[in-house]
Amino acid sequence: MQRPLPLGRRGVALLVIFGAAVLAWWGLGLSLGQLGAGSGGGWSLAADFFGSALHPALHYQADFVPEGTQPFLVRVLESARLTVVFAAAGMSLALVLGLLLGCLASESWWEGRGRGGASLRWILRAFIVAMRSVHELLWAVIFLAAFGAAPATAVIAIALPFGGTLAKVFSEMIDEAPRRPAEALQALGASPAQRFLFGLLPAAAPDMAAYAFYRFECAVRSAAVMGFFGITTLGYYLRLSFENLHFREVWTYLYALIVVVLVLEGWSALLRRRFVA
Repeated sequence: MQRPLPLGRRGVALLVIFGAAVLAWWGLGLSLGQLGAGSGGGWSLAADFFGSALHPALHYQADFVPEGTQPFLVRVLESARLTVVFAAAGMSLALVLGLLLGCLASESWWEGRGRGGASLRWILRAFIVAMRSVHELLWAVIFLAAFGAAPATAVIAIALPFGGTLAKVFSEMIDEAPRRPAEALQALGASPAQRFLFGLLPAAAPDMAAYAFYRFECAVRSAAVMGFFGITTLGYYLRLSFENLHFREVWTYLYALIVVVLVLEGWSALLRRRFVA
């Protein structure tokens, strides 16, 4: 009889992860002393930054503000709006890609369609892996070289990896959906497409919708980060404020992003309960 491990399997897994972290720390030669070795003051600069969290800016910190510049809080609200708009645009394209590729990459779609579909399915799955393996920031670098800091750059950079992730998860949800409705349709003589569209897809739709809402929240954060590449989202103005050491402005933009994500989280939670319940 095999004796159980003293720490249990979870304990051993955590111990291995901790050991890997220690080896990585040692291999990179990291130390806390390096944090204060920079030219910008290290710990004192960090103290100024975190101390500003208690006093977010309501006005520009610059001594001179050009005439005609929109009020600071108006700029914050406008950049927050654009962040949500870019995220929604990227997610709308990602949903189309994810739904189409997710259906075609599922095993359920190819049931009863012969062996020829197996090869095509694996080609699609490889394409999906390629889409989601490249982070949206790397896609943004590629499209920046092609299109510059255009709105399409941010939208496509978000849509490709998010579409690949949605496709993978959607295909798994479809394959794990209850089979009884599809089997009942098959007994009535329905075609494979009818069994899929009216038997399996509706059963998986609530979970697919719930996951899509979650990914939309992630898209908002990704859209904000796109600002560091020149797209006028929250990240764009946050970067400018940080470069000028206007930390109070930075925290105002950060708080605006947090509020946007919290509002979307509450909204999506209500929708998830309605769809999944």
